[in-house]
Amino acid sequence: MNTCNMEVVIENVIRELKSKVFVMVEASGRHVHLSQPDLDTLFGNGYQLTPIKDLSQPGQFACDERVTITGPRGSLQNVVILGPTRPSSQVEISLTDGLVLGVKAPVRLSGDIDNTPGITITNPKNGKSITIDKGVIVAKRHIHITPEDAKRFGVSNGQSIKVKVFGERPVIFEDLDVRVSEKFKTSVHIDYDEANACGYTKNSMGLILS
Repeated sequence: MNTCNMEVVIENVIRELKSKVFVMVEASGRHVHLSQPDLDTLFGNGYQLTPIKDLSQPGQFACDERVTITGPRGSLQNVVILGPTRPSSQVEISLTDGLVLGVKAPVRLSGDIDNTPGITITNPKNGKSITIDKGVIVAKRHIHITPEDAKRFGVSNGQSIKVKVFGERPVIFEDLDVRVSEKFKTSVHIDYDEANACGYTKNSMGLILS
């Protein structure tokens, strides 16, 4: 076997080992989920979102539409909307974003919006706004995982685990929630504050420790 072929074999072996030991890590920036009634108010009756990029989780997508979110202290512009629509509108920000907006958002799993602060959402193209009375959260770090991968890694739905993320400054993230579903693709989700802390890049991988 020549040197080139040997290198290819080694690379393939390393890639296979990584797929069995490590999990993909993704960093999520600030974004908005809208209910259909709120989407209609901002963009017009019967409006349909315009997908421009599929996300890693099946059926989820980033949209061409952008909004401005405004809190008591300031605003953040060009915030992406993620589809499809949801039963209730929700805004996911980082703790740093909360300082800019003047909003003290709790750390919650997506969808857990009771007793959370509200915010104003504006369509900058037509000036139309809505103010939601709840729905602003900082997304709790978590892992979407298939039942097969959950069995392989020895974790279960609702469990809290530790994951070491290998960026330029590797960090062990504790209290990371496990969410198991056959509808998921296995991936750890952290926000940009956490990503910056560990020197995250798109090639960063995670190791489940417990």
